[in-house]
Amino acid sequence: MLIGSYSFTLVFISLCVAILASYTALDLTGRIATAKGRAVHLWTAGGAFAMGVGVWSMHFIGMLAFKLPINLGYDIPITALSLLIAVLSCGFALWLVSQPKLPAWQLAFGALIMGAGISAMHYTGMAAMRMQPGIDYDPTLFGASLLIAVGASAAALWIAFRLRQQSPYVRLFRAGAAIVMGIAIVGMHYTGMAAARFPDGSFCGAALSGLNGNGLDNLVLITTLAVLTIALLTSILDARLEARTADLAHSLTVANRELTQLALHDTLTGLPNRMLLDDRINQAMKKVNEQGGCFALMFIDLDGFKPVNDAFGHHMGDQLLREVAVRLREDLRSLDTLARIGGDEFVLLVRLSEPDDALGLAARQVGLIAQSFRVAEHELQISASVGIAVYPGNGQNAQELLMNADAAMYHAKGGGKNGYSFFDASMNSNARKQLQLLQDLRAALEHNQFSLHYQPKFHAADGHPVGAEALLRWEHPLHGMLMPDKFIDLAEKTGLIIPIGEWVLNEACRQMREWYVLGYTDWRIAVNLSALQFCHTGLVRSVAKALAMHHLPANSLTLEITETTAMSDADASMTVLQELSDMGVDLSIDDFGTGYSSLMYLKRLPANELKIDRGFVRDLEHDSDDAAIVSAIVALGQALGLRIVAEGVETGVQQDFLTQLGCDSLQGYLLGHPMPADRFLQDIERGKQLAAS
Repeated sequence: MLIGSYSFTLVFISLCVAILASYTALDLTGRIATAKGRAVHLWTAGGAFAMGVGVWSMHFIGMLAFKLPINLGYDIPITALSLLIAVLSCGFALWLVSQPKLPAWQLAFGALIMGAGISAMHYTGMAAMRMQPGIDYDPTLFGASLLIAVGASAAALWIAFRLRQQSPYVRLFRAGAAIVMGIAIVGMHYTGMAAARFPDGSFCGAALSGLNGNGLDNLVLITTLAVLTIALLTSILDARLEARTADLAHSLTVANRELTQLALHDTLTGLPNRMLLDDRINQAMKKVNEQGGCFALMFIDLDGFKPVNDAFGHHMGDQLLREVAVRLREDLRSLDTLARIGGDEFVLLVRLSEPDDALGLAARQVGLIAQSFRVAEHELQISASVGIAVYPGNGQNAQELLMNADAAMYHAKGGGKNGYSFFDASMNSNARKQLQLLQDLRAALEHNQFSLHYQPKFHAADGHPVGAEALLRWEHPLHGMLMPDKFIDLAEKTGLIIPIGEWVLNEACRQMREWYVLGYTDWRIAVNLSALQFCHTGLVRSVAKALAMHHLPANSLTLEITETTAMSDADASMTVLQELSDMGVDLSIDDFGTGYSSLMYLKRLPANELKIDRGFVRDLEHDSDDAAIVSAIVALGQALGLRIVAEGVETGVQQDFLTQLGCDSLQGYLLGHPMPADRFLQDIERGKQLAAS
């Protein structure tokens, strides 16, 4: 018999390769377990190749470690076949441990298949020597090698399945398991080698034409280490990226929850705000219509609050408002809603058995407020005027009920304050004024009484102008210049906002074309879209027509829609916004943070920009809550890849804070007031000259 010997250096290297291959296998099972969709197949295929190369390399280096008194070689096709068997066996193992469950029978069957594959890889590799005469195998050791292969496979599959989920110290456990698995795999190999018997006079048929050991061990080792290292590093880096993505997703979820809370509640008192109150009123109306009964809206305005605010300062006024909220809330039932809708105005929504029950409740509210408040060592005395509107009877919708309760409150104030009043139709004396204003609004369209003023926007980092926002003004023949807050609501209610909006769009594009020709090709002109205008079927056509008429590139126009408008019917909004985006128009979510939005929809909206509402910017210097909200909005926008614009910048401290946060552009009275187009350009040129000097 020919007596073989081993290179202990290569034997040790084969053990190290087996351990590294085992650790890589365990790590890749973790990646496959957390992957989804197509990534599962990619990780399985890549992992099968890397593991197969590792296991086969351990075997082949072990073969190269074996020496006989004759020259040895390895047939290339048969060696390649042994590599293919190793890859397929490892692919099967990865597939098996990626299943949701691994019952005992499935583990046993998998161990048999995988053990048979590893054994086939080993003995096919031995056959690649093409020994003449053939190799004799000791039956006992041959059987032992098969048992070791099956047992090692069972242990490997069980360990891989148990350690596939990320948990504390999982990498340490995998390292220990990899050592055990590596020793078992090497044990199977060298048991199989020990089973081989080579008769005297044997010769290797692949010695001349096949692979031989001259430098081949180094080549196999380097290639194997490269493959395993790349697979392992890719797995580790992908796991870290996935962990960071999960952290970001959690942060966005928390931010969305916080923004939702802030969007629906008053930040000062924690009470529901106007938006949440509208929803509660609509729910109450639905319940009354279905089940009968009635409810009352009580509009509560504090008498004497302004003198307290002026005498002691806003801080004291805020504390007083909190105390009022606490006192009113303590008197409520769980099904009632108390909201603060602005300043010193509160609204109470209460279910009633009879409309007259509102009298006693209103009297109690007036009495509660009339009791003195102890605020910061001061005894403060105020009172309340309460207006009551009842449903059904005093309005058909939430807006009408609130307006009528407000009118009743003013009637109570006019009657001497510190009291309450039910709404009566005669209180709506403004109806005629509203009708006259509506007629004037129609005439304004016909006689071209509208104009646009432009407020500049500046790049936050370097102060260069980047465009302007177009703001509507009405030159009323009797009342002079009117701001939009005086007539936009009426235009919305009557539908006149559609033709007015088209005029604004055309005029803004015409003016932007003039600036574009003068060389301001990198500017954008921003135009606000009202809720009704956004829902109008002809919006996309009107935008395309305005751009074509004035030969203006689509990316020179930014359309601003409020967060609430975008989210009121998110799926319909998505369709309209996508059409505008496909046209090349820039899209901005205006007044962000004041509405109720869903990140699931927000991330799908094809918007380019978030615009932080001036209400958050105004108190940045004094209100840590506002600063936190603005920081969260900026972080959210950056995470979604959107430009961030802040409006209402009025102080240098606000400008510095917003610039450091990472806002892209700013606008506000500190930087420039709205002005007609000719003065606007003069101011821009004057600013350039000052900057140059």
